[in-house]
Amino acid sequence: MTVSSRPIKVAAAQYPLDAFTSIDAYVDKQARWVRQAVDNGAELLVFPEYGAMEYAAPNITAASDLQASLQAVSDAFPQIDAAHVELARLHSVHILSASGPTADGVGRFVNRARLFAPSGKVGVQDKLIMTPFEVRWGISPGVQNRVFETTLGRIGIAICYDSEFPMLVRAQAEAGADIILIPSCTEFMSGYHRVRTAAMARALENGCVTVQSPTVGDALWSPAVDHNAGAAGIFVPSELGFSDTGVIADGVPNRAQWVYGAVDMHRLHQVRTHGEMRNSRDWAKQVGAVGL
Repeated sequence: MTVSSRPIKVAAAQYPLDAFTSIDAYVDKQARWVRQAVDNGAELLVFPEYGAMEYAAPNITAASDLQASLQAVSDAFPQIDAAHVELARLHSVHILSASGPTADGVGRFVNRARLFAPSGKVGVQDKLIMTPFEVRWGISPGVQNRVFETTLGRIGIAICYDSEFPMLVRAQAEAGADIILIPSCTEFMSGYHRVRTAAMARALENGCVTVQSPTVGDALWSPAVDHNAGAAGIFVPSELGFSDTGVIADGVPNRAQWVYGAVDMHRLHQVRTHGEMRNSRDWAKQVGAVGL
């Protein structure tokens, strides 16, 4: 795979949830957010986990009833996906749209994220490990861990809690992923910091870029995502001359905004192979280590 010779500009959303009277109003919001990021030079746009719960808002009865709201969101995805296909094509960008519950055809809902390419291709990744509240909702785990070949490089998606499990992301890295997208939805700042800590650790372990995008603010009309806290971030391995802190960009917590950062992918590959430390290369040395 050819590594980009120029920095890739990434936009990570700190995304507020609104109650709309129609799906068209939601599509208009998405178009505004995408246009703002594109106007600031972004070519990879990342939206959060469960941001798609806005789709339930047109029917307040559905929005206030958990199972009905899950179905309403799932039913809306074909229309919303078509809008994202067009946005990615129109602006020549890659978009990870907000994830949401999707009926899988066998009587279950999964938490599905979609990656849209300018070419019209769409990749999907289902969340693999359920949180306690998702178990209570009746959301089921996905069954496949994927990596997507794009013109920006190979991209993996670890939805929120999935990022806290090193072997899931390691499998993506070993399949060639240079960028791991981490859409998140956390009620408390403690949850946000768990995902942020995981995102930074996965970047360090695997010599890759990780991008966290959270929901922010209250959506009291929804039984699923009524409270949201966090900040977006773009992370890389800590390395002299690359990023001393491992943080390329950080948002102001709980403020609706895009967070932007440029990542030099060529430099990232140099760090992986010739950096101060070689965490990714030395990963296998853990196997068989003598325990206490």
